This record gives sequence, structure tokens and C-alpha cells, in this order.
Amino acid sequence: MSSPIYFKPLYMERVWGGRGLEDKLGRPLPADKVIGESWEVVDRPEAQSVVATGEFEGQTIRELLESSSGTVMGPTYDSSKPFPILVKWLDCQEKLSLQVHPPYKVAEKIGGEPKTENWYIADVDEGAELMVGLKDGVTREAFEEALKNNALEPLVNKATVSPGDSIFVWSGRIHAIGGGNFILEIQQNSDTTYRVYDWGRVGLDGKPRDLHVDESMKSIAFDDYEPEPIRDTQAGDTIADCNEFRIRKENVGADKTLSFPDTSQPVLLNVVSGEIDIQGQDRTRFKKGDTLLLPYTGDFVVTGVGDADLLITDHFA
Repeated sequence: MSSPIYFKPLYMERVWGGRGLEDKLGRPLPADKVIGESWEVVDRPEAQSVVATGEFEGQTIRELLESSSGTVMGPTYDSSKPFPILVKWLDCQEKLSLQVHPPYKVAEKIGGEPKTENWYIADVDEGAELMVGLKDGVTREAFEEALKNNALEPLVNKATVSPGDSIFVWSGRIHAIGGGNFILEIQQNSDTTYRVYDWGRVGLDGKPRDLHVDESMKSIAFDDYEPEPIRDTQAGDTIADCNEFRIRKENVGADKTLSFPDTSQPVLLNVVSGEIDIQGQDRTRFKKGDTLLLPYTGDFVVTGVGDADLLITDHFA
């Protein structure tokens, strides 16, 4: 029987980041670094997850799929394909740039990658906001005029959020995460982001960060008005279901288990509160913040050490 696969996190400096991963997840971070992102699972040329423990310890995710794709992903998976999902924790101490990811047809024309993602709000400072979509009635012409005058913010839809909220951000939806949000982002494997506005900020090198106004204007959906988060997600809720992935929320406890039999597909588990135990495995205890890949050939029973909340991502192979 296969074991859950657990990867070493990759920490990314970001001008809007901080040290929240230490406080909220108990992670030891590189000293004197402003860490905005922890990449939990990634298979890209510029970034490779490495298996932390177990039978595949030390292998990059690319090596893992090339050598054991049938075990991990199933018999029909093309081992040359990158792992289709990228999982990140985001510590947003300041607001991110106003940005967009290109839809499929646009990405093909301008050389980018589409990127559909979901944000699960794990923790939040009082009054923290998300900027997602446009205010009702905002036109392309009004947007362009506001961009020239550095007055975009009033045109963007804002929503305050609470822990347990979730929102889906499909390619083409303009967005920015406000300061004070601690978010689990589950996304299509892509790293194409077009910044349309960055609040006059400079980067870690002290220079203004690049903007991608032409690409952004080709990518923004100008009929995407005032989307709302899913509020106070509960066990059993499907919080995202699209061509790229499905995400469900579940709760486990000592008397409430989840079974993942050796029959169908690989599954990603994210522990978003509490601790879990996976029966019969070498490493059984996983805590808030951990991301696990349950291979296709596994047969797993998950229980909570007390109550624990999980996000389950599947339908991605």
C-alpha cells in the first residue's frame, strides 16, 4: 500500500509578505526574509517540490512522476505532463497588485498560461478585504480613464471576509488580495500574472515593479460584476468545481472518518484546522498547514485528532 506523499515547502520572498507562516503554522522561516508565499506542491521548470519523507524521499516531483506516474497518478497519466495543480499558502501583510490571469484563448495569443484559482480564507485581520471583479456597470472605457488617472481602486468590487470564506477566481477575473489575509490558494499549474496597477509601490530591489497593461487589458473580463465569496463554508460544501479541479470541505474527528479507497484517482488533502491521523502509515500525524498527496494506488482512512477541517482537491488528473 502506498503512503501519503508530503513535500518540503518552498518559501518565496514577496514585497507584500511577512512572517505570518511562523505565527500561524509554526513554520521555521529563513532569517531576515519577507516571506509572502509557501509553495506546498509545484512542478515547474523554475520550482520543484521535493518529497520530504517515505519511500520517495528526496525525489523531486518531476522525478516522482517520471518514475512512478502509474502509482501516483494512475495508469492513464502521461508522465511527461507536469503535475496539474499548484498549492500555496499566502501571507498578505500588504495588498497585492491589481492583476489578472489570461483566459485560455487570450493566453494562446500572447504567450502566457491560463490560471484559474481558488482562495480559502484561513485567517484574517479585522476589516481585511478582497478585491475581486468590477463594480456593477464599470465599462472598459471608464477603466482605461481611471487607469490613466491612478484612480482604479473605486472601480473594483470589494468584499470583507472571515475565516472559512472562499472565493473562486477564474482566468480573466481582475483581483487583488488586501493586506491582513492569510489564504490557502489552490490553482491550476501556471505562473502567469499580469499586473495592471501596483499602487505606486516599489519591489524588494527598491525599483517599481513591472506592469503589464496591454496584456491585462486583453485579459480582463469587463462583464464580471461584483462576485461574492462563499461565506462560512461547512463540511460537505463543494467550494469550487471547474474543468481544472474540484475542491470540497470536510470535517473529521475521532468518530468521523474519511476513506479514500484504491479505486479512482489521486487526491490532495489540505489540513486547514486541527490535526489528522492517517491509519496504518509510517508518519500518521499531520497538522494545520500540511498538504498531502494521496496516490492513486493508496487506500487511506483519515481521522481527526479532535476535530479537524480538510480541503479535498480532486478531478485534476
